[in-house]
Amino acid sequence: MTHDNENADLSDLSTLGFTTRAIHAGQEPDPRTGAVVPAIYQTSTYKQDGVGGLREGYEYSRSANPTRTALEECIAALEGGAKGFAFASGLAGSDTVIRSILRPGEHMVIPTDAYGGTYRLVDKVTKSWGVEYSAAPIADVDAVRAAVTDKTKLIWVETPTNPKLGIADITALAAVAHEAGALLVVDNTFASSYLQQPIALGADIVVHSTTKYSGGHSDVVGGAVVVAENIGVPEFEDAAARIGFHQNAIGAISGPFDSWLTLRGLKTLSVRMERHCDNAEKIVEFLASRDDVTKIYYPGLASHPGHDVAVKQMKRFGGMVSFEVAGGMERALEVCNATKIFTLGESLGGVESLIEHPAKMTHASVAGTDLEVPAALIRLSVGIEEADDLVADLRNALDSTR
Repeated sequence: MTHDNENADLSDLSTLGFTTRAIHAGQEPDPRTGAVVPAIYQTSTYKQDGVGGLREGYEYSRSANPTRTALEECIAALEGGAKGFAFASGLAGSDTVIRSILRPGEHMVIPTDAYGGTYRLVDKVTKSWGVEYSAAPIADVDAVRAAVTDKTKLIWVETPTNPKLGIADITALAAVAHEAGALLVVDNTFASSYLQQPIALGADIVVHSTTKYSGGHSDVVGGAVVVAENIGVPEFEDAAARIGFHQNAIGAISGPFDSWLTLRGLKTLSVRMERHCDNAEKIVEFLASRDDVTKIYYPGLASHPGHDVAVKQMKRFGGMVSFEVAGGMERALEVCNATKIFTLGESLGGVESLIEHPAKMTHASVAGTDLEVPAALIRLSVGIEEADDLVADLRNALDSTR
């Protein structure tokens, strides 16, 4: 994707294209050595020039670390936000947001098609803390509005959702949230910062599992939170300060090496996402030709109920594909076990392709609830291998399990 700019200037990142920001934001060459890659500051503490005389604000690496600062500045620039925070995992970031914004007795809305870990956090941890929640189909704006109460302070959205790739209209839901005096939080993990910009669409806070597309190489676990400059509810204008305080107080921060790995991954996010999307589209085309594939979940399909919204708010439609097979759970499990290039495993967003059975793996925690996923559902994280090889692998797996 090109970005026309006659006045490129690193001092004003907003004027720069996505990939330029990914490579340069928070990553100026080291003034002492000229190193173009940020250093890994593998240190816990920092020498002070007299009591309280901190060098550039660093005193202890739970509070701040230069490598983590570089990542936080970069992810904030990519999301168009005012302040970024890097965490030890996506769920650590989500937990910090919830604890920063909500108080016992208050209420939040979550998707009926939510990541199992998010549901577990809300239902088993946050609820016991005294925060109530309701689940609503986030593709239905009226249903989300109906789920809001006078105690609602957060509307939590994934788009696309995990694992059924539902699409939420971010702008419409931001209006619902702000009208109710609540913040809109968007989990942007599946789309990535490259394919979707929730803050520009009205979201107040964006969260990521940077383990996934941001890191991109299945070698690091992490999370990120980015807060918009303009918060839609005056009560929460200090949202960034609250999250910063809780990040330090709770302490689930990204370590320097993990921060460095994630920062390295972000440099190639745009080119990887283009390949992920190319391959996913070819796989969807193949699946659509099979009479033993009974349903395909992919927002790039014109038949997808969220397709028009996805066209409006996404650059492309991503590298995640879910589908159901004839034969129910038994056949789905057989297909998952039959692939050779697609690796049977949890997680997603790496350069290698993964296959999994959500009902038995990533979404086992929602079994027996309103968020339960179909037994015949298979989820693919489509990697950047040769598309023809991936299609052949799926064809063999489906043919061999008929």
